[in-house]
Amino acid sequence: MKPTPDPELIQRTLEGDRQAFEALVDRYKHMVYTLAVRMLRNREVAEEAAQDTFLKAYKGLETYQGGARFSTWLYKIAYHNCLDRLKKMSRRPSTTPLEYQRYDGRETGGIEEGLEYEDKKRSIRMAIERLSEKDAALISMFYYDELSIAEISVISDLSPENIKIRLYRSRKQLASDLRPFMEAQKL
Repeated sequence: MKPTPDPELIQRTLEGDRQAFEALVDRYKHMVYTLAVRMLRNREVAEEAAQDTFLKAYKGLETYQGGARFSTWLYKIAYHNCLDRLKKMSRRPSTTPLEYQRYDGRETGGIEEGLEYEDKKRSIRMAIERLSEKDAALISMFYYDELSIAEISVISDLSPENIKIRLYRSRKQLASDLRPFMEAQKL
């Protein structure tokens, strides 16, 4: 069965169908939570931010114009909600080990390969955590969520040029941070 398109769920929600909005929440909850954890670096705070994002989206759904995809509109709410929380916290939150993984269908060949794969993921995660919250969010949106520069621009209110520069600098920083790990792997 084909999933119900977002515009139909939005229309049904505006007509009072709460189950339609629940379907939208189910569809996008991982995306919103992942962004919140990347930016806030605290699981509990990220859960609150994700819930708050959906509450704001529900209350403001009539303002959604349909010019951008619903996911982009929702991501923008989440992004700005997280920025607001960071400002209120007025300090860099302590980091909690984060786990972001997408199952890619590949099986690891053995225990050694599996351990190497986990080491690589952990090193990449730690390197991303050392980036600023905004840069970590941009990396997440571009590489993990595969959003276009144009979509990220709408979400972040940054110009496409600024996003490209920040992504370039972030990649450069990640390469520098990961160089010792990669050299150790060659041994």
